Amino acid sequence: MKNTIVDATRFFKLLEDYDEPLWNRCRVHNKLSTITQVFVIKLDYVLSETGYDNILKWTKSILPKGNTLKDNFYVAKSMKEPLVLRYAKIGLCPNFFMLYNNKYKNFIECKTCQHNRYKLNNE
Repeated sequence: MKNTIVDATRFFKLLEDYDEPLWNRCRVHNKLSTITQVFVIKLDYVLSETGYDNILKWTKSILPKGNTLKDNFYVAKSMKEPLVLRYAKIGLCPNFFMLYNNKYKNFIECKTCQHNRYKLNNE
């Protein structure tokens, strides 16, 4: 329950960032759209975090005083945290008969084909 509340709080903070203009009276860009666009550039051109930081530093220097652009990759990345999808690894029988989750998560062989879940050292 606690994680759900934290996730919801982060998500609503993200919505606030979406509504916040990049600078006073800016109607075209908001804080979230700008950070997202720079992330796309980083990925398209395989930039390092330092390269990303340099782009942000340069962009921030040409924007009006009081702009809300984030200062570096780490801060910008944390801003997008609520959008990250969570996943869990689930074991699968090599013959696709069963998933090793829920009540079967501790099984070491498939209940249908009896194939071992893990490779043995001599295989």
